[in-house]
Amino acid sequence: MQLSESFYKNRKLENLVENKTSYTLNNAAMHVFETHQQAERVLLKFDKPVLASMLRGKKIMHLRDHNSFDFLPGESLILPADELMCIDFPEAQGTNPTRCLAMAIAEDKIKRVVTLMNENLTKDDGSEWSLMDYNFHFTNDVGIYQILQRLLFLFTENHPSKDFFVDNMLQELIVRILQTNNRKIYTEKTFKLSPDNRLSFIIDYIREHIHEPISVEQLSRKACMSESNFYRVFKNELGVSPVDFINTERIKLAVSLLQDPDRKIKNVYLDCGFESRSYFNRVFKRIKNTSPGAFQAKMANL
Repeated sequence: MQLSESFYKNRKLENLVENKTSYTLNNAAMHVFETHQQAERVLLKFDKPVLASMLRGKKIMHLRDHNSFDFLPGESLILPADELMCIDFPEAQGTNPTRCLAMAIAEDKIKRVVTLMNENLTKDDGSEWSLMDYNFHFTNDVGIYQILQRLLFLFTENHPSKDFFVDNMLQELIVRILQTNNRKIYTEKTFKLSPDNRLSFIIDYIREHIHEPISVEQLSRKACMSESNFYRVFKNELGVSPVDFINTERIKLAVSLLQDPDRKIKNVYLDCGFESRSYFNRVFKRIKNTSPGAFQAKMANL
């Protein structure tokens, strides 16, 4: 995601850690944070609900009542008002700063859009739309990516009607995020296991070690089962084979990493736990219907 020339022209670098450039309109404020040196345990919170979206680099997020997780380019996070974030910047440096967008949106605006959706967009299951799950961490799809890119331009543009333009874009952004949240809830029902389920530990292990080599033999030993029995139980309870589940999780990570145009595909497939570039290409194309290189080029040209 690219920042406009006017942003670089008008912003002032006053701090090396979380230097903030802000633009405020009627229903939202856009903040771009830049960090130019490694730092740990940096605290940050907003008095309004916030969409945080990584533009460049890597953060490690520590949220209340949540496990720590990597926050990468192409990913977004929805936070409630007054949620305290604790952030590490393990890779930030002067020549390669970490950049993050934070869009604080008025709660009244969100409620108005939810009301509009309930009047015009019926859910398949008949239930009503409601406020999105907070601490919802997701990978931007193309639609959300394009809206965020457009908002970056609109907030920094000197145009007399930009409040009107931004308000319309915010409405579409909220609708798309709510729909993404709803699909995620529906999809993850398949993988929602009770804490006492014997596979819940295995699912957590896969997600925490997705960047490392993982074999079915290794997982079956951790589950105290034979390989054949582990495979059968896993597929019966989750609806997919262990290998397909692992590959899907790895491609989710790859999609985030490839949204950074400076990342080399060789580094991406290794960071996602694939040992072979050709196997990574095959799996990526099967799941995303395009090659990793074509996907990265498409995102860079949006």
